[in-house]
Amino acid sequence: RSRRGAIYDREGRELAVTVSSHSLFADPKILDDPKLVSRRLGRFLHLNRKSLLKQLRDKNRRFVWVRRYLSKEQKDKIAGWGIRGLGFIEEPKRIYPNNTLAAATLGFVGAEGQGLEGLEKYYEKYLRGKEVRVHLARDARGRPLIEGGDLYSQVPDGYSLQLSLDNQLQFILEQELDAAVAKFDADSAVGVILDAKNSDILAIGQSPSFDLNSARSYSLSVRRNRAIVDSFEPGSTMKTFVMAGVLKNGVAQPNTSIDCEGGYFIVNKRTIREADVHHDFGLLTVSEILSHSSNVGTAKLAFLLGESRLRNILSEFGFGSQTHVDFMGESSGLIQKGDWNKHLLANVSFGQGMRASPIQIAAAYAAIANGGVWRQPRLVQRIFSDELADAFSVKSKKEIPLAPRAERRVLSRDHAATLTLMLTNATSEMGTGENARIKGFPVAGKTGTAQKVDLKYGGYKANSYISSFAGFVPANDPRFVLYIAVDNPREKYYGAQVAAPVFSRLGAFAVRRWGIPPVLLSSEDIMKKRSFQVGIDLQELALNTIRTANQIELNGRVPDLKGLSLREVVRRLRGTDIKFRVRGSGLVVSSQPEVGAPLVPGNTIQIFLKETLDSEKGIKTQESMKGSAN
Repeated sequence: RSRRGAIYDREGRELAVTVSSHSLFADPKILDDPKLVSRRLGRFLHLNRKSLLKQLRDKNRRFVWVRRYLSKEQKDKIAGWGIRGLGFIEEPKRIYPNNTLAAATLGFVGAEGQGLEGLEKYYEKYLRGKEVRVHLARDARGRPLIEGGDLYSQVPDGYSLQLSLDNQLQFILEQELDAAVAKFDADSAVGVILDAKNSDILAIGQSPSFDLNSARSYSLSVRRNRAIVDSFEPGSTMKTFVMAGVLKNGVAQPNTSIDCEGGYFIVNKRTIREADVHHDFGLLTVSEILSHSSNVGTAKLAFLLGESRLRNILSEFGFGSQTHVDFMGESSGLIQKGDWNKHLLANVSFGQGMRASPIQIAAAYAAIANGGVWRQPRLVQRIFSDELADAFSVKSKKEIPLAPRAERRVLSRDHAATLTLMLTNATSEMGTGENARIKGFPVAGKTGTAQKVDLKYGGYKANSYISSFAGFVPANDPRFVLYIAVDNPREKYYGAQVAAPVFSRLGAFAVRRWGIPPVLLSSEDIMKKRSFQVGIDLQELALNTIRTANQIELNGRVPDLKGLSLREVVRRLRGTDIKFRVRGSGLVVSSQPEVGAPLVPGNTIQIFLKETLDSEKGIKTQESMKGSAN
């Protein structure tokens, strides 16, 4: 057997390697004392002596495996006995230096070195190399002539894989998932981290995990890659895609007001309620519906959108079909076929009555983060031969080209930017995702709390939830997309309490690991970077002082900005020490303090905008909005 190709992380660190090992075999026909040999080997190698003796007494057999993959110490000890009829074959042995790291993704090999699960199986034809048949010369009595008792054959190695995974980020992900399971006494947890630019998988893990070096001692339920092969009702993380459909189809704008009817309303004789009975919302803007995770508001928007357009937007973002990530057994999730009644339409809008996998959800959020293009997630970056050279410093002798990555535009860049800002509002002090915030970095994201389906009796289980958070960071120039889900946490169960803090810690580690500096953003910075042109408060980011060249003379008084657009306001105030907060959209109609009032150092000017015939059409606005945005 050839040496199996190695598996490396994105920076060339070994995740799966092959080392030389010796395996012990016997030729029963020439063994002088099978009983003595079986006793000595059984005692030394902890083998079943009775079973071994039965095989060694079969004189019709010329080859019997005694033990595969001996340690060097074991091999040397047995060789020292000088027993005629025993021999060794030097063969490659697969080892996993990091034990549990990325276990469900890497998979493992069988006794004959063949890939059984995970990437080891998916890329088997490249990793395994070639097998050769060895022809042995025999003496006059038919005994194999084995020089020194060893059989050895060198054949070309298999191809190696370079993954998109970063082993340090992978380690921290698994550590955080383990901690969440322990803290909340949860059944399990799963996480995915994608590169926001191209949907490469930087980390993917679960808790509990297993040791790859003894993989077959664990059950299949522990070994399966939950982030790819499992799907479940995702809950409120789906509300983001209702908003995407609303924006794309022009159904409403971020400042459109929706009556949330005190927290509940009747649909087909069934009551749609807010997740928290204390949330008795009245009028909320579309942006606030997402920030406060209103079931009633989202359902009403879904009714305006309609079944066909909601089904289409979910399909465009990849729900109901495989992402075709390079891994076996991927779940397609479930988008129900046939006509939806209004109750199912409402349920789907807040993530019930459908199923999605973690990789689907992460890839869908990545489409928003990168400006509206859905891209196929991928685990393997390169398939190459690293014979006789360090393939990470010298161009590989041979490389297998990868299939082109599937991609499609699902939102315009402007709509993606608008939705990003709405998701940034959802992580403000007033949003459900406040616990996902990262000091120094704007975060866009959405919580999810999904009651679990009772597969045995139907309906939903009491007090059993999947708590999740999906989002990306930095919101102004996304680099990392993260999805975290914790299955059946006890005591606390809201996504904001359970999953959002995990997102925060992982996101903070990721931006540090990649050396991304903290950002200090003004409203102009945000609009310029993400094309934000929507009439909603720009969270705390917009309150930072703009420090560039002076372009306005203040004379210690509040300037007259009436009739200016938000972009022009930002330009005029550039370089001043004025802090300001924007409310509404359109053109400036007033300010607080009023024009000409003394400027008080450190105070914030409230600038009110309103739609007019001369301003951008199509957005119903309120004179003032709540300034928290998540």
